[in-house]
Amino acid sequence: MDFKHVIEAVGEFMDLAGVAAIVLGAAGATVAAFAAALRRQGPVYEEYRQRLGRSILLGLELLVAADIIRTVAVTPTFESVGILAVIVLIRTFLSYSLQLEVTGHLPWKRPVETVEDKNK
Repeated sequence: MDFKHVIEAVGEFMDLAGVAAIVLGAAGATVAAFAAALRRQGPVYEEYRQRLGRSILLGLELLVAADIIRTVAVTPTFESVGILAVIVLIRTFLSYSLQLEVTGHLPWKRPVETVEDKNK
């Protein structure tokens, strides 16, 4: 196997890991939500959204890594780098949007602690 085939295999593995993170995370979040709903344990929807959002975020990060690996190592042309830039831009926007939905604040801003939080 030459270098190009090895990098392609690594890229495909990263793609598979990204999809698996999303699918397994969604399945785990759904199972946890059903279990919490059966126990009538608090607001199920918010926890479900957070778990699902985290799995999508992880999957997106792995998919971006796979695209970068394949584009930079296998086909470093101006066209492929331009396409990669657009893909990374879209996925980065999605990641920031999901981060804001999951945590309630932007990734570079820490949440403000209230007096009640400090007393816990």
